[in-house]
This record gives sequence, structure tokens and C-alpha cells, in this order.
Amino acid sequence: MTEGMALAEALTVEHRAIDDGIEAFLGDEGDPQALRDAMLALRRHIYLEEVFLFPPLKPTMMMPIFVMLREHGELWRAMDGVDAAVTAGEDADAACRDLLVLLDEHNKKEEPIVYPRADADLDDEVRAELADFLRDGTYPEGWVCEQA
Repeated sequence: MTEGMALAEALTVEHRAIDDGIEAFLGDEGDPQALRDAMLALRRHIYLEEVFLFPPLKPTMMMPIFVMLREHGELWRAMDGVDAAVTAGEDADAACRDLLVLLDEHNKKEEPIVYPRADADLDDEVRAELADFLRDGTYPEGWVCEQA
């Protein structure tokens, strides 16, 4: 996270970087490391939202957060499908394209509805914790999203 960047902007930047990694795999070069990095980044991103961002916003945004959690489960299962295809040496292009569609639909809701609340509603301590995690946090090995 760049110094002085709003949380909403930093979270959106992560979305774009994840999309870019998946698209790099689908590109002419078929970069498998870009895909591995994108899958790791997406799992980390979901972790930071479910552990740091959503809990303090849930009381005032229960329905949008419920939708985001449900979609995280869909994304997680789609990532498992991508991982399984890659591990088996199968063509993962279709699974990656499906994942990109899910991400696009999810991000179109999350970015304009949930992310602005991060900057407006979170207290300074939670914002600082989120900013620290964005800079260099990792999610615990074996962690799985709530609705996976």
C-alpha cells in the first residue's frame, strides 16, 4: 500500500493486480508463475477482507457483506478448480476465464459499495491494522474463507 493511499484505492489496486496475473497466464506467454502469484494474492485478499474489513462493517452493511461472503465462497471454489487443473497438467484456461468473470461481477459490487465504507466508517486502529496487512501481511497456512 502506497503511503497516503486511501484504503478503497489500495484494495482496488489489489483487485487489478490479481486480474492482471490471471490474464498474464491466459496471454501468449502462458505465465504459470503469474497465475500462482495471483491465486495466492486472491486468497490473501479474501482473508484480509473477512478478518479485518468485514467484521467492523457488518453491523451497518449486513446484506452487502453477506453477499460478499457468499461470493468469496464461489471464488474460493473456482480457485480450487483452477489449482486442480494446473496440478493435473490440464488446460486451465477455461477455469481461469470463469474465475475472471466471477471476479468482475464481485468487484463491480464490492468496489463501489463496500470499499468506500472502509475509508468512511472504520476507526483509526482498524484502518491502521488493514494498512499494515496490505503492506506485508500473510494469511495463515490452511486458512479457508467462511463459505468455501
